[in-house]
Amino acid sequence: MSNSITIATRESRLALWQAEHVRDRLARELGVSATLLGMTTRGDQILDRTLSKIGGKGLFVKELEAALADGRAQLAVHSLKDVPMELPEGFMLAAVLEREDPRDAFVSNDYASLAELPEGAVVGSSSLRRVTQLLSLRPDLRVEPLRGNLDTRLRKLDEGGYHAIVLAAAGLKRLGLGARVRALFDVGQMLPCAGQGALGLEIRSDDAGLAAALGRLAHTPTLLACEAERAVSRALGGSCSLPLAAHAHWQGSTLCLDAALGHAELHASPLLRSSVAAAVGDVAAARSLGQQAAQRLHELGAGSYLPG
Repeated sequence: MSNSITIATRESRLALWQAEHVRDRLARELGVSATLLGMTTRGDQILDRTLSKIGGKGLFVKELEAALADGRAQLAVHSLKDVPMELPEGFMLAAVLEREDPRDAFVSNDYASLAELPEGAVVGSSSLRRVTQLLSLRPDLRVEPLRGNLDTRLRKLDEGGYHAIVLAAAGLKRLGLGARVRALFDVGQMLPCAGQGALGLEIRSDDAGLAAALGRLAHTPTLLACEAERAVSRALGGSCSLPLAAHAHWQGSTLCLDAALGHAELHASPLLRSSVAAAVGDVAAARSLGQQAAQRLHELGAGSYLPG
C-alpha cells in the first residue's frame, strides 16, 4: 500500500474530528500520511424531511463510496451507526475502532432530566428509535422532528424551539461539548442503536494492502459487539424506517445483547424487548447471537411491527 492516502469524510465538525482522529492514528501507529477530502452528502443537504422518508442513513455514505470507487480517496471514515447493514459490492469495513460512550444524552437549557420536563414538553429528535423509547417513558411528551448536524441541533435548542433534545453522547464528548449533557440515559431506559459510538473504516474490498494495515487499528471487543448489534438489524431488515435498538456489552468473555423494537407508526404500542448472552470469540458467533435476539423479537410478535 502507499504511504500516503486520502480520506473521504463528510464536512460537519464532528465528521471532520473523526477523520482527523483516524488521520492522526494512521501517522502515529502505521507511519501513513493522509489528507482529507471533505464532501457534502445528500443526507446533509436535505434537512426538511426525516431520513426514513428520503432513503435512510445510506445517504450519508454514498458520495463517500463514489470517491472510493473512482480513486479520489482510498478510505472513508463513518459513524458506524450510519453505515447500512449491507455494503454495496466492492466495498468492505476494514476496521471498527474502539467505541466511545454509546449512550444517548439528555440536553436541555432549563431541565436537568427527562423526569423534570413539564407535561406536554417538546423534545427534539428525528430518530424513530428515540421517539418510540421516549414515548414509552413519557407518553405525554411532544416529540418533534430535529435534523441537521450536531451544532445545528444545539442551535435550534438554544433558539427556544424545544424544551430538550436527545443526542448521542459520543459526538458531544468528541467535540468537547460534554458540559451540554444534563443527563445520560441508562441503556435500560434508552437502548442505543446498533454501532452507536463506534467508527467504521470503509475501503474498496480489492485493496488488500490497506485492509491489512487498517486491521492493526481495529478494536476486537468493539467489533464483535457491533457485529452482534448489526446482525439484529440485518435479520429484521433494519433501516431508518424501523425503530430498532440493539446494544451489546461484555461481561468477561460473555457478550450480553439487548434489543428493543417499537412500532414505526403506532408509537403507543408497547416496546418488544429481548436479551440474550453467550461466549463470543469471533464474528460468526457474534452474528449468531444477534440472530438469536432477532428471533426472540419475532417470537414476541415483531412481525406485526414490521412494515409491509
